[in-house]
Formats: sequence, structure tokens, C-alpha cells
Amino acid sequence: MASINTEPLQSVQLDGLVVLKIIKHCRESYPNDVTGQLLGLDDKGTLEVTNCFPFPSDGDEDATQYQLDMMRCLRAVNVDNNTVGWYRSAHLGNFVDLSLIETQYSYQNSLSAQSVVLIHDVSKSAAQGNLNLRAFRLTETFMKAYEAKKFTTESLAQANLSFSNIFEELPVEVHNSHYVTMMLHNIEMPKLEADRLRSLSTFASTQKTQTELEEARPLAPNFDVLDLELDPFMQKNLQYLLDCADVQQQEQNNYQYWQRSVAREQSKMQAWLAKRKQENAQRIEKGQKPLPEEEVNTLFKLPTEPSRLDSMILSAQMHNFTKQINQFAGPSLARLYSIQELQK
Repeated sequence: MASINTEPLQSVQLDGLVVLKIIKHCRESYPNDVTGQLLGLDDKGTLEVTNCFPFPSDGDEDATQYQLDMMRCLRAVNVDNNTVGWYRSAHLGNFVDLSLIETQYSYQNSLSAQSVVLIHDVSKSAAQGNLNLRAFRLTETFMKAYEAKKFTTESLAQANLSFSNIFEELPVEVHNSHYVTMMLHNIEMPKLEADRLRSLSTFASTQKTQTELEEARPLAPNFDVLDLELDPFMQKNLQYLLDCADVQQQEQNNYQYWQRSVAREQSKMQAWLAKRKQENAQRIEKGQKPLPEEEVNTLFKLPTEPSRLDSMILSAQMHNFTKQINQFAGPSLARLYSIQELQK
């Protein structure tokens, strides 16, 4: 059942258990992409996601019937069964495609305008060492353009639509109950600290433990930062970026071919009109009725402009890759310049 709250979304709040379920599902199927359903409630501009369940992989069973059965079971045990969106796994930030847009449009158009899609990038989380979970929804401007199925240069300019405003990203917050927070605060001390307290009786063991504590300090010297090996995450991003650039070049070639075809047809139309005007002038001199010039629209047809949607999607994906490369290139270049100065 769709939410009736019409207040614009400001953020997405995920329960800790939902985050763990999404991570487990995505990592178990990595590197294959998987999807799932998000359940919860829209409350005063905050989309509270309290539960989720995975969709079956292709070929297992009918996805629609599976969703209906799951919703019926959740309702029977009095668990939140209000659909608020879906989630999807990604690989190296490669998630902006036509399939994502079509599915998200279906959710926002048929279920609720407040529906979101959560993207969990397993590879990026592993490379950065922290959780990579982002929430997106289609903008109202793009929803109107997609409904009209018209992505020409003129229509995009009139709607002020570009690759940068296809999606709207929302901040993601992780929420835990008070009982879980209390449990986290009462977890036992790390083993290293406990060993230090138990070994205060001898000087040798105390000195050894003190050395371990010094090495574990956040600001302790760490020579791993001087490793010059390029991060494979950045290499893959560069490879995907080049692939997108090649496909984008093909899209540009198709658009330029259309422009040349339009120019050729327009030149033919102008030549035909000039000939018809000359012929009509001769007929008028002879006292005859001039021939209609509107026939040019039936004799000549301008080729239809190709859709610019694919080009917009490629631009959005390339923008995503360049942002990721920029985040990883900074530390790598800093190390290279540091070693260059040392060699001098």
C-alpha cells in the first residue's frame, strides 16, 4: 500500500538489521547483481526502512508471485509490509543504467512517489574499508520527461534536464534501538587492553604490552602508506571509464550522422521550394493558378532525432566514475610526488 504522506523526503533511515541483511545478501552473490524489497514507512520527510527481503534470482520462480507471498506472510505475523522502495547491489560504482531507471520509475509511478532505491557497492566498501550505501530517487523533472518518452535536444533544453539531475541523492542514516545501543556500550574491552591490565605484575610483559599499544595508536608510524602500487579499484574505474567513453563516442557519431541527414534533407527541400517558386512565377505570368508549396512536407521527411536518453545515462555513469577516481587518485599522486622528491 502506498504512503499518503506528501511531504518531500529529506533523508532515509535504516534499521541496523536492514543494513546487515542487505550486506549479507549482496556479498553472498558477489560479483553478480542482486535486488530486494524495502519495507517501512514515510514519516514527516524521513523514510524509515524497518525490514527488507531479497528477490529470487532469475529462473528460481516468478518474482511477482514471490513478492505477493512474502507480503502476505509478513502481514500474517504483524511485520511492516508497506513497500517503500528496493535495493540493488553494484560493482565498482557501475549502477547507472536503463534497467535501474525503468524499475525506479515503476516504483515511483505506481507504488509511491516517495520510493527510493538503495545501492550497496560491495567492491567499493571493501576497497575503502567502510560501508558504501547510497539512496537515490528520480527527480520530478526526469519523471515527466520519461513519461512523455521524448528525449530530444529541444525537449531537454526546455525542461533544463541533464545527466546531473536524473537522480536525487538522499542522506542515509543508520538507526539502532536503545537496547542494541546499550549492548554495544557494554561489549567487553578489546583483548589487547585486557592483557595489558592482567600483565602489570612483570616489567617485561608490561614493556611488551606498552609497545603493542604504541603501535596500535592511530598516529603511529605506518609505512604501508608509502606503497606505490596502484589501487586495483582505481584501475578498474579507469577501464570502465574508457569503455563508457567509447560507447559515448558512438552515440555522438550517431547524433552527428542524424544532423548531416537533416542538413541534406533541408537542402533538398530548399532546392525544391526554389524550383516551385520559379515555376509558380511563370504560371502567374501566364495567368495560371500557382501550385501549392505545402507539398514539400509530404515529398520530404526529416529523419527522426535519436533519443538522447542513452547519452544522458552514459554521461551520468562517467561522472560517477570520475568522482571515484578523483577520491582515490589524490593519495596515490601524493605518494608518487613524495618519492620523486626523495629521489632528487
